[in-house]
Parts: sequence; structure tokens; C-alpha cells
Amino acid sequence: MSFEDKTIIITGGAKGIGAGCAEIFYRQNGNVVVLDLDEETGQAFCNDLGDRARFIKCDVSRKQQVKQAIGQVVSAFGGVDVLVNNAGILQYSKVTDTSEEDWDRILDVNVKGAFLCAKYAIPHMVAGGSGIVVNMSSVQAFVTQTNVAPYVTSKSALIGLTRSIAVDYAPEVRSVAICPGGVDTPLNRAAFQQSPNPSKVRQETIDLHLVERMAQPGDIGELVAFVASDKGSFINGQPIRIDGGMGIKIAGSKTD
Repeated sequence: MSFEDKTIIITGGAKGIGAGCAEIFYRQNGNVVVLDLDEETGQAFCNDLGDRARFIKCDVSRKQQVKQAIGQVVSAFGGVDVLVNNAGILQYSKVTDTSEEDWDRILDVNVKGAFLCAKYAIPHMVAGGSGIVVNMSSVQAFVTQTNVAPYVTSKSALIGLTRSIAVDYAPEVRSVAICPGGVDTPLNRAAFQQSPNPSKVRQETIDLHLVERMAQPGDIGELVAFVASDKGSFINGQPIRIDGGMGIKIAGSKTD
């Protein structure tokens, strides 16, 4: 796989899964643009990657910021070939415990952000004759744990968005939803810290996976790069699980 002369935008790319994707695309000779709110971390990360990496501070839930960021990318590189909608936030809560403000915040980042980035990137893909939108969903869109109502809703919505992009913009533009299980990221580590016993919660999360470990960001990045490459060109409109068996283990436990 090579992404030479290709331009890849990764939202939430300063750390975690986004950074794992950025590293792999960069190693495969792509021009990598990281969109993130964490300017210090994102700029340092892109500096470490090299001269084909750029950082743009962007709140993906804000229309004008997204529009300007995509415009900067097109001005710098001439187009957009791959959009990875990875930016996301997580909150543990049930419907009755979730405030309207928190609900709106999670849906704004996780769903509206993906919509806005796709809205402004897809026309450049169509003009260039090809492109792909990769939406970072979750295995929890299929099998849901307790106490994650707004997060699960947002990740389920991304699968619908993926299908809509695929049918509306084929054959020039493809869209795929990636559905990870537990991934060892700063987001998840911070979520564990919300618990009275973080190490216990972390081990319980590991135990949900048949492979007896959480994924590393690079595990997810390798799949994202594959589906975005010519080798994955026959994949379109589909959710793809990369969950270490978490989904079937949870489903099996509910039928025991």
C-alpha cells in the first residue's frame, strides 16, 4: 500500500486512534493533515512525523472552522483523497442521567463533526475523481454495554451516515465505518480514571475481548489504511468490526 501524492485528513489525530492512523499513512508516503483542538500536542506530533505532516487546530462541531480547515488543506495539497472522521468524546451515563447539554455536546462532536467534515471534503473528492470517507464507529453500535447511551447513539448514527455517503456519491467516493472494540487510548484511560477502581475497570475491559488484550491504536490504523487503499477498493458502505472478539463475547454472555 502506498499513499504517495495522496492527502489524508484525520480528525482527532493528535493522539489515540487518530495518531495511530496518521503514523501509518505517513509511513506509506501520504500527506497527513491532523485536525484537533489540542494544538500543543497536535503540533508536536506533526513535527515529529515529518515535513509531509501538518496540524490545523479545528473544532469539528463548528461549521466555519471545518470549512476553513478543508480549504487550507486543498490550497496546500490540491485536494482531499482520504477523510478519517475519528474525533470523538465519551461519557458514561444512562438516558435519565444525561443532561441535554452533555447529549448535545457528544452528538455535536461525534456525529455533526463527521457530517461537517464530509460535507466540505466530498466535493473535492468528486472533483478529483475518487476518495473515501472513513467513519470511526464502535462495536458498541451492535452490542451495547450499560451506561453509555449518548456514546452508543452517536456511534450507531455513524453507520447510517456511512451508508448514505456510499449510495449518494458512488462510484467516485466510497465510505466505510470502522468499529473497534476496546482500544488503549488516552480517551479510554481517562474514562477508567472516572471509576473508583481504574485498574479493576481496565482489567474488566480487557476480559471482554477473546484475544485477552485491548487493541493498540496502530491495530486500528492498519485496517483504516487498508480500506482506504486500492487493495480495499471493493469495500463500500459497510461497517467493519475490529474488536478482538468483544462483540461475540458480549452477545454470548447475554444468552448464557
